[in-house]
Amino acid sequence: MTDLNPYLAQKRTALDDRRARIERGAVGPVALRAEARIEGRSGVRRIRIREHAVISDSLPDFAGYDLGPGSPELQLGVLGSCLAHSFLIQAAAHGVPLDSLSVEVTATFDPRAGEAGYADVPVHPQDLAYTIRVASPASEAEIAALHDRVDRACPILNLLRGPQAIRGRIARITA
Repeated sequence: MTDLNPYLAQKRTALDDRRARIERGAVGPVALRAEARIEGRSGVRRIRIREHAVISDSLPDFAGYDLGPGSPELQLGVLGSCLAHSFLIQAAAHGVPLDSLSVEVTATFDPRAGEAGYADVPVHPQDLAYTIRVASPASEAEIAALHDRVDRACPILNLLRGPQAIRGRIARITA
């Protein structure tokens, strides 16, 4: 079993440093950017974020090669990662020891959405749920308090819960 407590001490130092920079006015909004490009004949989507690349693909029944997770699956992974990170942040900030932590996110996705006879089926994943598995000597009350803080502070959880204004546009280019 992994002991997260040395990492939580490191995380606490980083949180204290960040809080001090915020108080000095040295931290403000950060622009985020991701780009997805389609790869030639395969249709694989290569997602670039900073210097990182993630491959997204479809299953063969949707003309994919199963070279990576599909977008709905990636979204579940993003939510799980953010929940886990938020739990670590709250544990570090409040001195709650953790031996191990994992997050499982589940949902239902119906590929029949939009097809004849399935007009009422949502095109997006639904019935999202998560389970945080935690090993800790902390009390049930301390873990419940962490969960409450995560519920309020997790950026992606709250992004998905609230209605969002998303602007879209087409930029025509020459091939």
